[in-house]
Amino acid sequence: MFYENLIQLRKMNHMSQEELAEKVNVSRQTLSKWETGVSQS
Repeated sequence: MFYENLIQLRKMNHMSQEELAEKVNVSRQTLSKWETGVSQS
């Protein structure tokens, strides 16, 4: 699933949700929703 891959890749790169969110230009809250599977858009 998308959210499982996202979490795994983020952790492999030692990044916080906030750091990754900044890199992909979304809010930390959006990234959190992606990681919980609440929203995938």
